[in-house]
Amino acid sequence: MRLLRSTDLALRLLMRLAVAGDGSSPTTREVAADMDVPYTHAAKVVAELQHLGLVDARRGRGGGLTLTEKGRTASVGTLVRTFEGDGDVVDCEGATPCPLNSGCRLRGALRRAQEAFFATLDPVTVADIVAEPTGALLLGISKGPGAV
Repeated sequence: MRLLRSTDLALRLLMRLAVAGDGSSPTTREVAADMDVPYTHAAKVVAELQHLGLVDARRGRGGGLTLTEKGRTASVGTLVRTFEGDGDVVDCEGATPCPLNSGCRLRGALRRAQEAFFATLDPVTVADIVAEPTGALLLGISKGPGAV
């Protein structure tokens, strides 16, 4: 299974904010530059994270992004489900439906594997994935305030 680019960015952005020091609120532009992604893509992900209540975004002087407590304790499995959607790993009923659809056992096996993937991520929180040594590494790659 391969994550969508937006899912990957959302997770990395939450990780980056989780290690930001007190008083350090990077802007969307700074985070986009740190992660080498287009600003427009980062802005869309930030907007979704803000809508979910995981990130606070303030505009203007003294503004920036901060991780909420809900964001810190958010389940990685839930985040991946939210960004990836509920679709199957393979599209058996697309524009050209699979002729094996009515009797195929592969679709069920892939669905169970997908659920096992999510179930493995469900107990993992954003705080868990930035525990040492990851936190120090994240600070080391930041070009913004609080960089090591």
